[in-house]
Amino acid sequence: MKKIFEEVALPRLRLKNRLVRSATWEDLAGPDGCTTGEILDIYSELAQGGVGAIITGFTSVTDLDRYFSGMMRLSNDRLIPQYRQLVEVIHAKNCAVLAQLAQGAYYRSEEDGRVSQVEPDDMSQADIQHTIAHFAAAAHRADLAGFDGVQIHAAHFFFLSRFISPAVNHRRDEYGCNNENGGRILLEILHAVRTAAPRLHISVKINSQDFIPQGLDEYGSMAICLQLAAAGIDSIEVSGNGTSVAGIRPHRSEAYFADFAARLADVIGVPVILVGGLRSLDVMERLLNSTNIELFSLSRPLLCEPDLPERLRIGAATESRCISCNRCYSSYGHKCVFRRPPCSR
Repeated sequence: MKKIFEEVALPRLRLKNRLVRSATWEDLAGPDGCTTGEILDIYSELAQGGVGAIITGFTSVTDLDRYFSGMMRLSNDRLIPQYRQLVEVIHAKNCAVLAQLAQGAYYRSEEDGRVSQVEPDDMSQADIQHTIAHFAAAAHRADLAGFDGVQIHAAHFFFLSRFISPAVNHRRDEYGCNNENGGRILLEILHAVRTAAPRLHISVKINSQDFIPQGLDEYGSMAICLQLAAAGIDSIEVSGNGTSVAGIRPHRSEAYFADFAARLADVIGVPVILVGGLRSLDVMERLLNSTNIELFSLSRPLLCEPDLPERLRIGAATESRCISCNRCYSSYGHKCVFRRPPCSR
């Protein structure tokens, strides 16, 4: 019988347990994407709290990305020492860490000095190649900083998610969204990242579906995931648009992407990570032993209780205290407004 709190070996990565901190944007980085003391404190506390791996919050691959304020970035070599410090803080607590490589939207620098947002239909072949190169360069910086892996963010209707969505991408060239080419940009990013950083575990986060008319559906998502698996992706985190559903209650409305994740895990040869509404240890262990899902990813519960994994491990808790109020999204640093006192470190 498999357990949540047992070591697990993944391609190019070994974890002390099966719990992952899903990428959670903090809105605390400097304008150039630099880390801050607050960010280091957050990640130190998460690592101390007993999670097996941390995926960093939204970490942009390009200096031009203006989608959010407060984004961390791996877009410039001068930032490498700061991210090396972040990695060292996390590794000191026997926790693995992956950098989530992301792009909010594609921004083009025009000849007159303006920076304009460009949708997938209007991107040139050169724009697409620039994007692929940005992801590869960011992965190389992550490698130099000592990260254990990277996650390509292709979910939640940010740039890559929009690029692979038939609701947005109407291109008629090889980067269009037909069944054969729907995941082409992701496959080329995967190849470029693997070439730039062969040591790293490479994961991808993808929507199970977009939940909008003409958007990516489960059939299309499954097809792209199978292509990525054949191309050598190391793990896949299953999510979807409409995340952070309010009112989740343990044993009643948990794990809202579990059905798709289980079907994917049955047919794919790489570890599947489930995120979305997970709240209780027994539900996760039931899914672990009744499906082929290998890992479980938490976001809001770890805002509420960064030490939840350790409390679950020692039997001091059986479920998260998070009530899914979503007030964290309007708080400074996206912190839980009902936080327990910080765990000691």
